[in-house]
Amino acid sequence: MAVNLPPLGTLLPVPGVRLGTACAGIKQHERDDLALIELAEGTTAGAVFTQNRFRAPPVELAEARLGSHAPRLLLINSGNANAATGQAGLEDAEALCQRAAQCGAQGIEAEQVLPFSTGVIGERLPLAPMRRAIKDAMRSLTANGWADAAQAILTTDTGAKGLTQQVQIGGRAVTLTGIAKGAGMIKPDMATMLAFICCDASITPNALQTIVRDAAERSFNRITVDGDTSTNDAFVVAATGQADHPRIEGPGARLDALRGGVSELAAGLAERIVRDAEGATKFVTVQVVGGATQAECLRVAYAVAESPLVKTALFAGDPNWGRFCMAIGRAGIPDLDPAKVSLALDDVAVAEAGLLAQGYDEAAAAAVMAKAEFTIGINLGRGPCEQSVWTSDLSYDYVRINAEYRT
Repeated sequence: MAVNLPPLGTLLPVPGVRLGTACAGIKQHERDDLALIELAEGTTAGAVFTQNRFRAPPVELAEARLGSHAPRLLLINSGNANAATGQAGLEDAEALCQRAAQCGAQGIEAEQVLPFSTGVIGERLPLAPMRRAIKDAMRSLTANGWADAAQAILTTDTGAKGLTQQVQIGGRAVTLTGIAKGAGMIKPDMATMLAFICCDASITPNALQTIVRDAAERSFNRITVDGDTSTNDAFVVAATGQADHPRIEGPGARLDALRGGVSELAAGLAERIVRDAEGATKFVTVQVVGGATQAECLRVAYAVAESPLVKTALFAGDPNWGRFCMAIGRAGIPDLDPAKVSLALDDVAVAEAGLLAQGYDEAAAAAVMAKAEFTIGINLGRGPCEQSVWTSDLSYDYVRINAEYRT
């Protein structure tokens, strides 16, 4: 089930990037479950990774290699997270990277292959079929492989997620295309899912890393489905340097243009993740204004967005002010004055000055919550700051999907 998830559409090829997919049969045999993204020599990359302390071996390996080598291949598999697998899991990831380097273009070293895995936690990767699939995926490399790769990396997602656009940098058109997967274990602690954006901009690694962190903060760190942070999250941006514009080395108009393009693409992918949340029937924006700081606005927004009682009320379409009140109050704002707090569902006033609004119309509020998309507006009445997050409801299907995840 998904809430107005846009179709994938046409994804533009990025100069210097080829993609290939294959079926390794890791969890199922009906579709491809392994993807390769080949990057031209001279590509720069930046990334952010999960802060979960049970980080998977692929995360550890990818992060270490990104800090010391220019990447040439991204190796992604679905169906198995290769997490909680210890030293053996690390050796498995290294072996598959070695295989990809051997099958790849001449001159690619194993240290230039970054691994990414998603799926069931606590099981070893099936190396033999994955070795075969890597060779098959290498044979299928094409500049037009974005749609197939978007499909191959999915787990419980109901649809592929991808976006593309062009921006002007130094008078030249730069193409950005990205794909993402994620439907559960979605909670900001960097960027909870896998997402890959490639562009043909020319930029230094340090400048690109600045863009990646800023884009993640504005997008993937503003979404939550269930409040859980995965062991395998990664958000990677690669720039092949194929565009004919002066290299971006620091602050300026060119950096701002690329930052805007990456941030817009990341925000669109993040929104699609929430729209495709496991079992979701509602796409909800929690908008908090009137905060003393941005941080406290986010604390309140996430307290509301992640409350099981609020989320079940969203599913039921029940405008229960008590549940919103409870979540706001437990957000950990020590000097919050309830008498200054107000709440609205879209344009329907629910509470004012910490009490039910005069003339409150529960039927009108229920009509708002019956919609597939709406906004919970909260005013803390204590300052000029504001923040928003995207979330979903908690439905019967969410429980079913996760109860049956390994069966």
